[in-house]
Amino acid sequence: MSDKEIFEDTDLQKDQQDVEAQAEHEEDGYEDICYICRRPESKAGKMIRIPNNICICADCMQKTFDTMNHSGFSMGDIGNFGNMPNISMINLSDLQNMNMMPKAQKLKKKKAKEDKEKKQPVLDIKSIPAPHKIKASLDEYVVGQEHAKKVMSVAVYNHYKRVTCDDLDGIDIEKSNMLMLGPTGSGKTYMVRTLARLLDVPLAIADATSLTEAGYIGDDIESVVSKLLAAADNDVERAEHGIIFIDEIDKIAKKKTTNQRDVSGESVQQGMLKLLEGAEIEVPVGANSKNAMVPLATVNTKDILFICGGAFPDLEDIIKERLNKQSAMGFHADLKDKYDGEENLLQRVEVEDIRKYGMIPEFLGRLPVIFALDALTEDMLVRILTEPRSAIVKQYQKLLSIDEVKLDFEENALRAIARKAKKKDVGARALRAIIEEFMLDIMYEIPKDDNIGKVTITEDYIENKGGPVISMRGCLALEEKAAGI
Repeated sequence: MSDKEIFEDTDLQKDQQDVEAQAEHEEDGYEDICYICRRPESKAGKMIRIPNNICICADCMQKTFDTMNHSGFSMGDIGNFGNMPNISMINLSDLQNMNMMPKAQKLKKKKAKEDKEKKQPVLDIKSIPAPHKIKASLDEYVVGQEHAKKVMSVAVYNHYKRVTCDDLDGIDIEKSNMLMLGPTGSGKTYMVRTLARLLDVPLAIADATSLTEAGYIGDDIESVVSKLLAAADNDVERAEHGIIFIDEIDKIAKKKTTNQRDVSGESVQQGMLKLLEGAEIEVPVGANSKNAMVPLATVNTKDILFICGGAFPDLEDIIKERLNKQSAMGFHADLKDKYDGEENLLQRVEVEDIRKYGMIPEFLGRLPVIFALDALTEDMLVRILTEPRSAIVKQYQKLLSIDEVKLDFEENALRAIARKAKKKDVGARALRAIIEEFMLDIMYEIPKDDNIGKVTITEDYIENKGGPVISMRGCLALEEKAAGI
């Protein structure tokens, strides 16, 4: 076979591979992205595909030809790559790996117009459960917090009614963005995560502590929408009906004493105004920050539900100050320490208190639903240990059941655990740490002895006055037989 035939055969194979790659790409449902300008096919138009599965939009291709013409480049110079203009701005090694771009940085194709008409809407109001059903489902996972669960259920239901209804009568329903206050460990994040799982909508949980004004070190404000797009598998239409929960929102309060620019406080609040209100945002796909190698997608936040949550430490002092001013005049004035022992002082919060804390009025105006969670009492902590579907005690019982061992907690032992957790003052998070400590030796010793059939955790063991009660399999069988089990 001659050299000419070998080259022709190689070219035919490469062309066939490119055709197969293009057909495969069209089937996978993702858009082509221009290598130079990083715009997707929906924005830049039909792509020109060159060898090695590289896509370039018509605009960039034309600019390249114009540059070559203006620089006096001739076709005779093709063999001399050193004289090609602007060749240094293209990394040739990257061109070989363009078809290796991860799916996390690819955009899903939008359906054609005729397909959209046939396709069911992304959200149907009939598929969204009524408020009482939402609350009943939350009850299975979250103990107490009756008022918070009711407020959240109604706000979410109204939000998705707003998304699915039309505005042909000229009435626009405003968004029901929420601001959730509550002490640490009271279940703010857990409630939102349970809610998103129940509704089967994309959920992004972002942390406000890492957000900074655009141009500074840290995450840009648009990164929270980028996380939602990733949660929706880069489906823009589905992401535009999702939920964004921004935790630790109290950390972006205005700094009270600073002579420098507040890039992680008031500036972040101002930058979030357009997100909360509803605007078209260009967000990076598969990354937290915009750069030349990351494609951008346009997401409209008009129908995205924003839930902001924070512990707001020291907010109680501001509430106390306001309440004491109201009741400190005249002969029937209250004592200044009247509200010192009140655990649920956050329930008395008003917008003015949060504004004094450091949140700007424009930000609070876009969060119309404000509610507080109750501080966890000892009784609530006992219920958290045993009642929810994924309660901590049930988790350990399941772990030991794999070793065919029963695990029981005496009522007084549960009370002792709740008392210890209450002293730590970190909410329900303390329960896991305490049980982990006391279960360590039990989980270590039980696999050694196959004769152990049951372990009972007593109050004396929790109070470090004794040990757990161990029952052997033979004795346990006799006890069950005597009890008629």
